[in-house]
Amino acid sequence: MKSSTNKIVNDPVWGFIELNSQLHIELIEHPYFQRLRRIKQLGLSSLVYPGANHTRFEHAIGTMHLVRSAVDVLKKKGNKITPEEEEGVIAALLLHDIGHGPFSHALEQSIVQGVSHEELSLIFMDELNNQMNGRLSMAIEIFLNKYHKNFLHQLVSSQLDMDRLDFLKRDSFYSGVSEGVVSSERIIQMLNVKNDQLVVEVKGIYSVEKFLIARRLMYWQVYLHKTVISAEFMMIKLLQRASDLASSGQEVPTVGYLTLFLNKSITANEFHSKDLKVRKSAIDHFTYLDDADLICTIKGWMNHPDPILSHLSASLINRKLFKIKLSTTPFSASKLNNLKELSVDTFNINQEEADFFVIDGEITNNAYNAEVGSIQILYKNGKLKEIKEASDINLEGLTKIVRKHFLCYPEEILTR
Repeated sequence: MKSSTNKIVNDPVWGFIELNSQLHIELIEHPYFQRLRRIKQLGLSSLVYPGANHTRFEHAIGTMHLVRSAVDVLKKKGNKITPEEEEGVIAALLLHDIGHGPFSHALEQSIVQGVSHEELSLIFMDELNNQMNGRLSMAIEIFLNKYHKNFLHQLVSSQLDMDRLDFLKRDSFYSGVSEGVVSSERIIQMLNVKNDQLVVEVKGIYSVEKFLIARRLMYWQVYLHKTVISAEFMMIKLLQRASDLASSGQEVPTVGYLTLFLNKSITANEFHSKDLKVRKSAIDHFTYLDDADLICTIKGWMNHPDPILSHLSASLINRKLFKIKLSTTPFSASKLNNLKELSVDTFNINQEEADFFVIDGEITNNAYNAEVGSIQILYKNGKLKEIKEASDINLEGLTKIVRKHFLCYPEEILTR
């Protein structure tokens, strides 16, 4: 029995969003997509911004709304987009994040090593396409930039795509960080196509400048907030410890399907298997792995006999996060060794195990990468200028890759 094609979603960011395609409704109602309701958009950011509990599900719905608006604008300006192409590009955006694992980016490569969420998204799309008798073939071509109209792919993935326009405004709304508010509707109204490239008419240049600045600020204030970085790497180390213990034969109780991934019974090989049954089994098991499984499992690990696993688990659950310091230069080996020695004495562990308590690394941020794809401004005379050339403000700082080194450790090792 087919679902009704006359449905409305009430979204707090964009208002009422109409669902008027049978294909899109089938995708949204599929268990693979419904799983996104159980995956937080911002991972562990709610430990800093209490309101940031929104999910990948609503973000995907938001991108669907924006790309539909963009397609309407482009068609009104004389750009030919067939109904099949419109349905395909909307489906591509609906599914662009479907491969995200628990807590989104925070645990990428931790649950399934050697395969990115983009790769997993494509694997999910292929499986859905098999189930839907090829009805997603055009969406997949657009997603992979193999369709002959390049501008459709740019709506899905580019320096100014519908994904970014939604998540900046949505993440700003839920986190309360007003610097992320962008004029998404204004930018969409200024979109056009020139030489098969998505461009922005010159009247929208200031909105694009604001978008780039907002993107930079949101990364430092929300996505790469130092406390969020501390929590994310604590969870990465926590899962690493659990996996090491399981590999050594120790009992590490889990909830749901997490055991299969913790014991590496399911790896990237299963997802890339040419055996369709093996691949589908891996996908199905991944589908029922979400944020709730990890939280429930970590709560149980608080009482695990291993002191490292129990301490990291309790610290995360009770928000006793590691102290974190940032620096423009790497931290010295002597600094790291000193903190590890203190950890050895405080927690009665060996030198190798101290790596679970003293964590160092680097984070990077650049708001605009012209090498990946530029933002072109269209003038009334038909000429194009890249945004850095067209803008009357210096955007060089937004293109530069900024690197910050971080060092995390339990604060109690200094006060013991």
